[in-house]
Amino acid sequence: MGEPDDPLIPASEALHLVGATPTQPELREEDYVRLAAFRRALRRFLAFSEHSAREAGLTAQQHQALLSVKGAPPGVAPTVGYLADQLLLAPNSAAELTDRMVRTGLLERRTAPEDRRRVVLCLTPAAEGVLWRLSADHLRELSEAAPTLEALTALVRDRRA
Repeated sequence: MGEPDDPLIPASEALHLVGATPTQPELREEDYVRLAAFRRALRRFLAFSEHSAREAGLTAQQHQALLSVKGAPPGVAPTVGYLADQLLLAPNSAAELTDRMVRTGLLERRTAPEDRRRVVLCLTPAAEGVLWRLSADHLRELSEAAPTLEALTALVRDRRA
């Protein structure tokens, strides 16, 4: 029997070989077109974001960290553990990132007022200004990507119907 990626094996047999089963109807050509357009728009946005962060003197990860801390929902304390979860980092990597950002004056550690045993992360005034400028630029960029995002919404809506 051939390998699952062997072009001579029908797709249904290849799925069987790798233990997968199709759970949705066949994909249409327009599904691929929409997915490709969304992936390109997403990659374009990420490239824009990385470039903007560099221009502002930050790494992309530092920008993401600032946004995660500032954007923590009400009632959620932005701790190192929270940052690790938001950035999909191991806790020790989030702690190292936090240490570097504290040393460079982007973040501060403060004792949580409601639980003095906890330490929360706060943006410094300088970080607030940088994040504000980056966020305004990102919102403008997202408004340009809106048609592609709307196409993705239509794709998902069509697939559910």
